[in-house]
Parts: sequence; structure tokens; C-alpha cells
Amino acid sequence: MQLLFLGTLALFVGVTVAVPAQEKRVHHKPDLSDHVHDDAHGYQYDHEAFLGKEEAKTFDQLSPEESKDRLGKIVDRIDTDKDGFISHAELHHWIKHRQRKYIEENVDKHWKEYDQNKDGKIGWIEYKNTTYGYYMDAEFDDVDDKETYKAMLTRDERRFKSADRDGDGVATREEFTAFLHPEEFDHMRDIVIQETIEDIDKNGDGKINLQEYIGDMFTPEDGENEPDWVTTEKKHFSEFRDMNKDGFLDANEVSHWILPGEVDHADNEARHLIHETDKNNDGHLSISEIMDKTDFIKVSTITDYGTLAEDHDEL
Repeated sequence: MQLLFLGTLALFVGVTVAVPAQEKRVHHKPDLSDHVHDDAHGYQYDHEAFLGKEEAKTFDQLSPEESKDRLGKIVDRIDTDKDGFISHAELHHWIKHRQRKYIEENVDKHWKEYDQNKDGKIGWIEYKNTTYGYYMDAEFDDVDDKETYKAMLTRDERRFKSADRDGDGVATREEFTAFLHPEEFDHMRDIVIQETIEDIDKNGDGKINLQEYIGDMFTPEDGENEPDWVTTEKKHFSEFRDMNKDGFLDANEVSHWILPGEVDHADNEARHLIHETDKNNDGHLSISEIMDKTDFIKVSTITDYGTLAEDHDEL
């Protein structure tokens, strides 16, 4: 499991469109995965936890020398008491900070795109016209997969209405944050669960079977052997996810899977990172323990983030 932290270290660093991007704003799993961390499968979760989603993109593209220099600056920021070690509390605080910062920056970015009249609010019509306006009159007739875009429009409207708590058709910044990041808001739980089931349920029966559950994470190539983590996930499905043992995940079981209220994923991730990197098992990460991993940070490019400019404010 030593290589696992390689990707994790990178995680420290933390307009009107003609056709809306077919992105899923809610992931099936939390940002910090509750999966078993496997060297062949789990780099992304650690990578983003350490650096933050956006900063991880830049870090992947640095030379070994630049990576080491950047990492040193980040470690210094995490070590708030300046004792030369990173404790669990400091690491946990940093990961939570990176999560909050990502959400704030993501909302800022979209706010500027969608608040067309600059009144400090975003109405549903404003959002719809900005995102889908070019195709609305033609009923998406010029789009190859128009049924997909119609479904996206319906899904966005349903989520917007759930986020718009006062029902006035206009989103405040808080409501727009709930629209973009519903997993962060208790009153959006049902939407998160519904969208997750819709994404994974391929046969349309309103439930998730084992084949759909695994198929959402892994599709084997011809002749490819099943990785160990897939076997582990199958076991998790039958032993833990499927609580009533009927062979399916219903809405209640999906809720326990993706939104386990009592689980602090940042805490789990901090513990995992220390476990994987703490060579002398003293419960803290020394600078040398962290720097020993910098030669392998480029392994995390398997997460394929793309490009982004450096976050100068953070460093």
C-alpha cells in the first residue's frame, strides 16, 4: 500500500454555453471515498483530499523538483503549530479546509456565469436560458442525443426547485450552493439519493442490483481479470450495503451508502493518510516521511485531471 500515498501527497495542494456539459454534479460516492483504498484503484480519493480538487490538477503536471518545492510549502501551511510534524488534527483540519474552499470557488465560478443581470440572484429562467437557451425553441432537434438533454433539463429543474426553499423561482447564493452541491445540505438528501439511483439503475426498476452497482465503477476490458477491489466491493454490497438481503439497494439503503450522516470522511481520510505514511508509527507525519514520497507523486497522473493554473493565494 506504499504507493497509495503517492497520489495522496498531491492532494495537499489544494459563460453561456450552447450545450450543457454532461457532467454529474453529484458523485455516487462522497468526495473522500469510503471504498477500500487499493493501490490500483484508490489514488484519486487521497490525491484530492490532500490537495483539493482544483490544485491537484496543477500538481500532477509539475517536475519532481517543482513537486517537492510545492509540497514543502503546503506541509508548512498544514503544520499550524510549527513543531515540524503533521498531526491527525492538523491533517483533518486541512482536508476540511480544502473541501470548503473547493465548494466556495466552484460556486463563485458558476455564479459569475449564470447571474446574467448581476442582481445577486439566479432565477431558474436565467439558469435555463444560459445553459439550454440555444436549443429550447427547437426542442433540442439539432442535438444528436436530444432525449439525454431533455432529461438533463428535467433533472436540473427538479434539483433547482428543491434548492429554492422559498419557492420563488430565484436562488440566493445559499440556495444556488445547494443546487450545485446538494450532498452538503440535509434538505437535498432525497434529490441526491434519487439522482444516484437514476444514474446507476440501468434497467429502470428503481433499485440497484449487484451488476449495476459494480458496473458503475468497473467495466472490464476483453480478457481482463477482475481486480481485488471489485471482489471487495461485491462483498460490501452483499454484507453491508444490501441491509435487507433482497439482492437490491433501495432508496433507504442507497441513503446509508452515500450519505452516512455519522461518518466523517475527512477524519477517515486523515487517519488513512497517516497510516500509510507514518513509517515509525508515532502517529505523526514528519517532513522526512512526507518528502520520502515525492519521487512517486507523478504516479497520481493516472487520475487524469487536466490543466489548471497555480493557486497563488493558497501557496
